[in-house]
Amino acid sequence: MTTTAGTGMTMTTDIPTIVLVGHGMVGQRFLEALAEHGLTATHRVVVLGEEPRPAYDRVALTSYFSGRTADELTLVEPEFMDRHGIELRLGDPVDAVDREARKVTTRSGAVFAYDTLVLATGSYPFVPPVAGKDATGCFVYRTIEDLLAIEAYAAGHATTGAVVGGGLLGLEAAGALKGLGLAPHIVEFAPRLMPVQVDDGGGAALLRTITGMGLSVHTGAGTEEIVTGDDGAVTGMRLSDGTELAVDLVVFSAGVRPRDALARACGLPVGARGGIVVDERCRTADPHVYAIGECAQAVDGRVYGLVAPGYKMARTAADDLAANSTGGTGGTDGSGRSDGSGFTGADLSTKLKLLGVDVASFGDAHGAADGCLDVVYADSRSGTYKKLVVGADGTLLGGVLVGDADAYDTLRPLTGSVPPVAPELLVLPAGAGAPVALGPASLPDSAVICSCHNVAKGTIRAAVTEHACTTVPEVRKCTKAGTGCGSCVKVLGQLVTAELEAGGVTVDKGLCGCFARTRQELYETVLTLRITSYRALLDRFGREEARGGDGCEVCKPAVASILASLAPTIGADGHVLDGEQAALQDTNDHFLANIQRNGSYSVVPRIPGGEITPDKLIVIGEVARDFGLYTKITGGQRIDLFGARVDQLPLIWTRLVDAGFESGHAYGKSLRTVKSCVGQTWCRYGVQDSVRMAIDLELRYRGLRAPHKLKSAVSGCQRECAEARSKDFGVIATAHGWNLYVGGNGGASPRHADLLAQDLSDAELVRLVDRFLMFYIRTADRLERTAAWLERIEGGLDHVRDVVVRDSLGICDELEAMMADHVAHYRDEWGATLRDPERLARFVSFVNAPGVPDPTVQFVPERDQMKPDLPLLAIGVRG
Repeated sequence: MTTTAGTGMTMTTDIPTIVLVGHGMVGQRFLEALAEHGLTATHRVVVLGEEPRPAYDRVALTSYFSGRTADELTLVEPEFMDRHGIELRLGDPVDAVDREARKVTTRSGAVFAYDTLVLATGSYPFVPPVAGKDATGCFVYRTIEDLLAIEAYAAGHATTGAVVGGGLLGLEAAGALKGLGLAPHIVEFAPRLMPVQVDDGGGAALLRTITGMGLSVHTGAGTEEIVTGDDGAVTGMRLSDGTELAVDLVVFSAGVRPRDALARACGLPVGARGGIVVDERCRTADPHVYAIGECAQAVDGRVYGLVAPGYKMARTAADDLAANSTGGTGGTDGSGRSDGSGFTGADLSTKLKLLGVDVASFGDAHGAADGCLDVVYADSRSGTYKKLVVGADGTLLGGVLVGDADAYDTLRPLTGSVPPVAPELLVLPAGAGAPVALGPASLPDSAVICSCHNVAKGTIRAAVTEHACTTVPEVRKCTKAGTGCGSCVKVLGQLVTAELEAGGVTVDKGLCGCFARTRQELYETVLTLRITSYRALLDRFGREEARGGDGCEVCKPAVASILASLAPTIGADGHVLDGEQAALQDTNDHFLANIQRNGSYSVVPRIPGGEITPDKLIVIGEVARDFGLYTKITGGQRIDLFGARVDQLPLIWTRLVDAGFESGHAYGKSLRTVKSCVGQTWCRYGVQDSVRMAIDLELRYRGLRAPHKLKSAVSGCQRECAEARSKDFGVIATAHGWNLYVGGNGGASPRHADLLAQDLSDAELVRLVDRFLMFYIRTADRLERTAAWLERIEGGLDHVRDVVVRDSLGICDELEAMMADHVAHYRDEWGATLRDPERLARFVSFVNAPGVPDPTVQFVPERDQMKPDLPLLAIGVRG
């Protein structure tokens, strides 16, 4: 056949061509489905995208304002396009489709012929026809480019913003404006927020919570006019109820409309309210053209604006292509289709976190079925609202959850069946008369666990029983469950564990081969029985075969951390280089320094809050010069010195300690830094003294040993220059005090912290951080960061809030006392080491030749294209 290349040249090939118009989330899922069927090996696949970047997670768009980059939002695996031979052309949208000639023409004039055309053009934001809608300072909220434009304008022109629309995207946009430091208004024409997803009760709970965050909400009012100044820029809004708002930035988020202009122009049928008409196989009236995602109207007459239905349409179209292609690998039913059925509709259930508030709805959320009944639990103090819609025969028909959506993963799959317990017991909180919560094991095999990829519980069970998967990563790879939005990963882990145990496999939850107890259980054992040594703990509570042994590399540092964190409370020796403790440490703690890739060590003095005097700067410079160390100012506002030999460490630290420095604990699983912006002292936007607070927090928690390293930051205003929401605990100043965020971290799986409490006084903030840190240390697993702990711990953030804010377990006095013990007994580890000859004796390059380095051993400067000059250290036993 003949195809036309993008250069305008014509070439002849026998390979059929698939042209995909649009490279969003649904478009990328279609490409992945093509690759799974093997069609990328038998077809030429061309992708024509309008945006300047590959597909990204539009659901997580607002997280861009919290520090996630465009690269972190991408949905395209590295080398995916090259590996499958897919031609991707970005920033050049299709302007015309010639169905008779089977060609598309892009805006740049490039022409591409196709055998199959797939339209995945998505939707566009609806802007109501109000006066002034095109004024300078008016924006929509749909793409990363939209976000960049809003961010740039807000930085130089705006202090107060308004969002037109109080639905899903509207609340996301309001959260973004709040994150940029603006005071947001939300204007919603309907009488409640999120009118499609929640009912009046849920809307009222959501309203109370959001207004409590300092946002202004105007429901039951439409936008009549955008008021502008002489320069044509936004200065205000007039609402239909007569309200006038003084705003200087407006974001329209009043819904979306299908992008079906290409289909209309080439004569394809569209729905009365928009959307390219498709059949159950996602085929249009032209057998060579498919439409998927938000641009398509399904056979039930709906246009679906959620990602899960879009993913199902993408699979459906790819299945149909495979079924009709000799090169396709087919599907599980032998027809080339993954499930033997088409797309006739989809579940509209949603679970989201908007402005830090959990919101979920599923099934018949509004109770439209005849004769249905409502079961409601509401607690206005905590902002919790739960409603289940139940049929006369007890069938669960749907529900709404606001403020506490933990039960969503169990309730949604139970929809359409009679739950095994009374409905009222499904909404009561723990401790209020409810039995043990229903777990995923109680769900039928037909229950869909992963709605993004339509993976049922039975498929997950089969991955364990039939495909020998024993871990969550193995099950995810086998079934694709949990690889979409990720909200089902927790349930996935519970199912894998339950299935292994049901098959007679003993799931060992012990810390290691030496201890059958978890880290948390060992912590409680040490605390309760006041055990002060690893040997005593191993001999008394270790596995029988491990007693009397030497332990292992897993439990020794873990128990060392427990003993160190509890030392003041249980009366143990807290210094890591004393007695038995010294033998438990890894290399870093063993030498109170962080070993580098070439065998040398780093020296990292503590600089609380990043504040330092000129004299101390001079000392650091002189030390670096005299010992030939590489210096680096870090993202944590410290100065790291690299390239020190073991025998040099005491000499270096003697000079630093004499100058007033102390250990920065870069080597330990402990508090590293509390980063800070300059705050109200210098910054014109600052509303609190963030530097003082950062210094106070760092000095309070320095040396605190934990299951993993801890990082923190304090921002002096909501512009968030210290990046507090990427930390294990972060603090952001408000006009009324401090907001405390917990559970964030960077690394391979970045997670932004969640709001624990707001508008706190200094004393309230410190008290809650004390409780949070000690509760984390008490209950986390070995090497578990606060982010992973918060997602794993039963009840998640709500449970942690109940414990540390409301003292639901009655342990807050104990947690505060333990932190007070730590603060009272803190001693600088390097300062104490320099005063003790026995501790200093370990700092030698060769264990049987203390003193100066062997003159026959040369320390050769090392450098490659990526590293600075560093001395290469030879460590061994001199012979």
